[in-house]
Amino acid sequence: MSEVAKPLVGIDLGTTNSLIAVWREGRAELIHNALGEVLTPSVVSVDEDGSILVGQAARARLTTHPERSAAAFKRYMGSDKRFELGGQTFSPEELSALVLGTLKRDAEAWLGCPVEEAVISVPAYFSDEQRKRTCFAAELAGLRVQRLINEPTAAAMAYGLHEQQCERTLVFDLGGGTFDVTVLEYGLPLIEVHASTGDNFLGGEDFTAALLQACLKDGQLVPGSLDGQALASLGDALEQLKCKLGDGPQRLVWSVAGELREWSLDEVRAQQIWAPLLARLRAPIEQALRDARLKAADLDSLVLVGGATRMGVVQQLVATLFGRLPYRHLDPDTLVALGAAAQAACKARDQAIEEIILTDVCPYTLGIASMRGEDISGAFSPIIERNTVIPCSRVQRFYSTHPQQRQIRIEVYQGERPWVRDNIFIDSFDVALPATGEIQALDVRFSYDINGLLEVDVTLLANGERHAHSIDRSPSGLDEAARAASHARLQGLKIHPRDALPNRTLSARLERAWMQTLGEERERIGTWLDEFNRVLGEQQPAQISSSRQRLNAALDELLL
Repeated sequence: MSEVAKPLVGIDLGTTNSLIAVWREGRAELIHNALGEVLTPSVVSVDEDGSILVGQAARARLTTHPERSAAAFKRYMGSDKRFELGGQTFSPEELSALVLGTLKRDAEAWLGCPVEEAVISVPAYFSDEQRKRTCFAAELAGLRVQRLINEPTAAAMAYGLHEQQCERTLVFDLGGGTFDVTVLEYGLPLIEVHASTGDNFLGGEDFTAALLQACLKDGQLVPGSLDGQALASLGDALEQLKCKLGDGPQRLVWSVAGELREWSLDEVRAQQIWAPLLARLRAPIEQALRDARLKAADLDSLVLVGGATRMGVVQQLVATLFGRLPYRHLDPDTLVALGAAAQAACKARDQAIEEIILTDVCPYTLGIASMRGEDISGAFSPIIERNTVIPCSRVQRFYSTHPQQRQIRIEVYQGERPWVRDNIFIDSFDVALPATGEIQALDVRFSYDINGLLEVDVTLLANGERHAHSIDRSPSGLDEAARAASHARLQGLKIHPRDALPNRTLSARLERAWMQTLGEERERIGTWLDEFNRVLGEQQPAQISSSRQRLNAALDELLL
């Protein structure tokens, strides 16, 4: 089937924003959403009529209707956390599926054909369970995942296609919720990843949260002293302040119980507030360089990926650590999606890109539980160590603990700690041992492929018997009934119509702006809100479109 009839898209499912791209006519092309934008906020909100809003409209409602809206749920992928929105309960993967479903519909409207398959990017340091849940979210959205690609690797692929040169590069990927570092080498047509590491709970959201804590502390307040709407409004204002900090000192005026408060921030104070977070950025960088057996001076270039890398303090830190300026000529927000689309083209064997060979690594250590000595159990024995090039196959020899043992349990874990209790459990299975009356030797082989599929083979040396076990790729803790329930719940939701979304988005933006302003500005925005509601009531498409364009432009100018 041709690419036009069945396109394979690349998706950057981000903590803050998500994007979708397609490979067409020899290049990766970003797909625009219903608002004509390439960035779709990864935010979901339940409207008062029960319909689901995703994207800009939902993001605006984070401030006006925080109890009905959710963001940054990607950070909880693979956990049991649940989000209560307007009387409905959602898991992180269900909310992610709503974002993916929106991207899918945008792509189908843009391309004019069904979209069924995708390459989706994930943080390099996502665990096995988080990767499973990402695949499940795609399944709920009606997408088949052809490959999960690590976000820095996807960015590196997009960058490599632009640069077409040979060099050693460090990709510094700081998004809204996760931080990844990847060291790789270009020697086109080969892009070879040497090391990846990261922190799944470090991103731009944490920098905003630190400002919120400092602001409340300076005002002698605690989060519980503000209602949800006031706290959400303050957090939103601080996010905007953070983004403007590079333009000079910023001043925030906000209201608590009718009392106006003022808070100022400059780069010196920001450095003090963010010092613990900036310190956390160093450890993954140092580990990635150690694992790649390189020094900072050995690198030819630095590439910044992720919206949080626009922050001046982050760019300053990178320049200080490496003694050079990073490349800044490519958009850090779009690199991952473009690289995912390029990988999709590779999967589809597009003639314009089939020469590119991409190698990746397993970013974490995989091993099994074992005995240490004769009486210490629960030790972690690595079999595939972190940053091993994949696909790979490794084998280790183990022994039963006593001559009469008739069964052995193989427990598979991932992590970097010496005891399995501190690592992440993946799966387990039992192997029967023959009655030999002797201590028995067995070889445990791990085979890990490019898609993250782990095969475990156990060979008994006593009789040559082989036991093969494929690690279950379905999310653990979700049986078929739970999976079917998620499918049924999402199919039963009322998704806000795509063609009406621009109107709903402007209404939400106006409500948010009215809440955040005071005096004459608030009065002006209230007039605009009344005007737009009146035009919507007249149900004349041409008038609605004209009014929407004019009010969006006026609102943009007012909020500059």
